[in-house]
Parts: sequence; C-alpha cells; structure tokens
Amino acid sequence: MSPSRFDCLVIVLLSLTVCAAAAAEPTIRVGSLRYGTLSWQLDVIAKHGLDQKHGVRIEPLELSATPAAQLALQAGRVDLIVSDWLWVSRQRAEGGDLTFIPFSSAIGSLIVPAASSIRDVAGLAGQRLGIAGSAIDKSWLVLRLYARTNFELDLDAQVKKSFGAPPLLSQQLAAGRLDAVLTYWPFAAKLEAGGMRRLLSVGDALAALGIPKDLPLTGYVVSAPWAMENQVALNGFLDAGRAANAILADSDAEWERIASLTGAADAAELIKLRDAYRDGIPRRWGAAEREAAVRLYKLLAEIGGTTLVGSSPDLAPGTFLDWVRY
Repeated sequence: MSPSRFDCLVIVLLSLTVCAAAAAEPTIRVGSLRYGTLSWQLDVIAKHGLDQKHGVRIEPLELSATPAAQLALQAGRVDLIVSDWLWVSRQRAEGGDLTFIPFSSAIGSLIVPAASSIRDVAGLAGQRLGIAGSAIDKSWLVLRLYARTNFELDLDAQVKKSFGAPPLLSQQLAAGRLDAVLTYWPFAAKLEAGGMRRLLSVGDALAALGIPKDLPLTGYVVSAPWAMENQVALNGFLDAGRAANAILADSDAEWERIASLTGAADAAELIKLRDAYRDGIPRRWGAAEREAAVRLYKLLAEIGGTTLVGSSPDLAPGTFLDWVRY
C-alpha cells in the first residue's frame, strides 16, 4: 500500500528535525595523521559513539605529516591537531594565538642492538647514532642535556650523527649501519618487540634532569579565540577523548580491534605499542606540571638556541589553556 500524504509529511518533518539537530550539534574539525596516535583515539571515539554521547560532532581530516597538520591549523582548515608545546610557544612569541592541552607524555627512547657493547650514554662516543627528526628535535636536545649533565659529554661533537625518518633509521639499525638510534616511541616500541634493547628512555633522561618523566610534551593544539567561542565543542571532544583513553587503558580487546591502525606487524609489536600508549596517558596537569614545563623550556632554549625557540628565551604566556575541564 502506498504511503498517504500524511505519512509522507511525517517522514519529511522527521527528516528535517534530524537535520536541524545535526546542524545544531557543536562541531570540531580534527586534523590527524593516518597512522598517528590521534587517529587511534578518533577510531575508538567513532566505534563507541563517544562523540554523540558527549554532544559533539567530529569532522576528521587526514593529513600527510606534522608540518601539513600545523599548516592546516594555521590556515583554518581544521580546529585541532596534535603537536608539542615548544611549537605552540614559538608561534605565540611570533604573534600567533595557539594554545595547548595535554594529550600524551610518551616521547621516545634510545635503542641499541641486543648484543651491543654500549651500556650507557657515555658509550655512544665515537659511535654511529641515528636521530629521528632534525637537529632541534626535542628528544635529541634532551639526550644532549643528559649526556652533558651526567657524563660531561658533548654528544653533538662526539657521535657520528645521521638525522632521518624513523622507519629508515630502524632499517639502518637492523642492517648494522647504525650503532644506536634515538627514535619516536612507536618505532622504539617496535624495535624492542623485535629484540632490540632500550638503553635509555627520554622520560628517564628528563627525570635525571629534575623534570617529571611523565610530563606531557605533546597535546591538542587549538586557537585560543576559537576555544573561547567553541567551549561546548572543545569540552565535548576532550570528554570523548578521555572516554576513549579509558577504553584503551583497560581493554586489550580494543587494541586487537585497532591493530591494523597501529601498523603493528605482530602481537609482540602490538603489546609494546599498547603498553607505551597506556604509560603516556596524562594523569596530572596542574601548576606543578606547568612549572616543570617552564623549567624544561629554559633548558631546551639554552641548548637549542633561536633555531628552536625563535626570539623568546622564555615560555610564552598563554601557551597552556587553563580553563578547560581536565
């Protein structure tokens, strides 16, 4: 039986109501890397309907690399990305309006082959060291500070440096063309799963410098004016992210589900990635952590110079967004 005009009218009105509700729902445009850890969190949010539960609509945009994400945020193509507070501070010092909310304290590690004769950082002298990123990568600067403070060793002058992309460095270490690599935590986790040995985590290096080892260094980055104008959307997204992290912290099955997103080659790699991610979930972000960040910034600015921080020797005011629910 064909629907009556009344039935058709009801269907139209219901459709309009649903569309109006969707349009009224606060929206946040999120830029993430295809295999980046933010993409894992976004997948968990979508799978469990955490965005709907917390009253926000997430529009994801996949980006190719961190510089592309930073450009997308600055150009207004997205509202939120993940980056570090060093970059945020530099942007603010140069007139930008970005601000930071903690996402993770996971950072990286110094890895050597299992049979390596290198037993501490002093043993790197004269060795071939692969370094993920560039000469101003924060992990490299922290390692230089650690070596100088604990061993009176100028690593920059004493090692044979090779800067490069983490996958290439992992291959070079496995092939014996490098003696050690300082790499980002997901790649360090995979190397450890494959039998390599962690010589030092960047977190432990921070602790030796008097900085909390679990200090969040990467976070959600947004425009401060946008955040003020879109508090409902931002808080809804952060609540959804916390709920996703709670699932990832407790459920091994959830990690099995997202295994393909992580790039894990086998169960051992997935377990290492899972455990490292869980360790990096921020537990605290108060005055003590922000004060520690100020101290770390001064240390990094001293060794990284203007190439790292630009013209600002001090952490720029407003780098951290204080009013959000955390």
